[in-house]
Amino acid sequence: MNMNKPTLLVLAAGMASRYGSLKQMDGVGPNGEAIIDYSIYDAIRAGFGKVVFVIRHQFEESFKAAFPPSRFGGKIDVEYVFQELECIPKGFSVPEGRVKPWGTNHAIMMSSKVIDEPFAVINADDFYGSEAFKTMAQYLRGLQGRENQYCMVGYCLKNTLSDFGTVSRGECMVDNEGNLTGVVERLGVKRLGNGTVVYEENGQHKPIDENATVSMNMFGFTPDYFRHSDAMFRQFLSSPANMANPKSEFFIPLAVNTLINNGTAKMKVLRSGSQWFGVTYVDDKPDVEAKIRALIRQGEYPAKLW
Repeated sequence: MNMNKPTLLVLAAGMASRYGSLKQMDGVGPNGEAIIDYSIYDAIRAGFGKVVFVIRHQFEESFKAAFPPSRFGGKIDVEYVFQELECIPKGFSVPEGRVKPWGTNHAIMMSSKVIDEPFAVINADDFYGSEAFKTMAQYLRGLQGRENQYCMVGYCLKNTLSDFGTVSRGECMVDNEGNLTGVVERLGVKRLGNGTVVYEENGQHKPIDENATVSMNMFGFTPDYFRHSDAMFRQFLSSPANMANPKSEFFIPLAVNTLINNGTAKMKVLRSGSQWFGVTYVDDKPDVEAKIRALIRQGEYPAKLW
């Protein structure tokens, strides 16, 4: 493997409660392609050399049957790692009654033994667009051998809304050098009938700029991030409040904010003009299928990917 090729880490362990099925494997393309397939296709074109899927043992068989290494025609190396509740550092134990996984940054940590090059992180069920992968790959290639210099692809808020319900979005605060200073979670984001985009806070609608930069969980890291994550996760598990709350999660923005705020790392915000889309609600699926058909008509993707 060419060591200058970044790796793509796909977070596919989360079971979708609102959607009610393993939506990561749902076909949205004309030949049954899932959203993951389009991400892998874009990653190969952008020059990624390996894809690592974070999954769970409970659906390992069906996932590997849907996405075997042979599916991608030998164009990219494939690895699978597992996120399970009991995957925690020695000296800690899973609280009684806990069933919820430990969150997205815990999922990243599961790949530490198979990644030792700059890598990108994406959600399995989000469509990021080819431009985002090209931008990310180009930046990651420049991080070879460096530490504490991360990046993320920021999207224009208006390109990430659902027509079928509210969404949560992380609004990115950026300094004059284009580095992230923090992510503020905005809940209940939607477009009103008058065209204004709002979020919900304390039961009230508050306006938000539709051109605000938001995070869609497309991050780029160097391998030192695993070391930092391990230390932060130990702190997370040492908190009685986190252990007492069966829904507490160790999220990527939480870890990133910590490293930025204490001066350990910098995160460059790379802008993408791509249209992001995902299947948050069941009603989103026909909309996603239509958008992919339109991209095929425009020549962005072949009708049959593999």
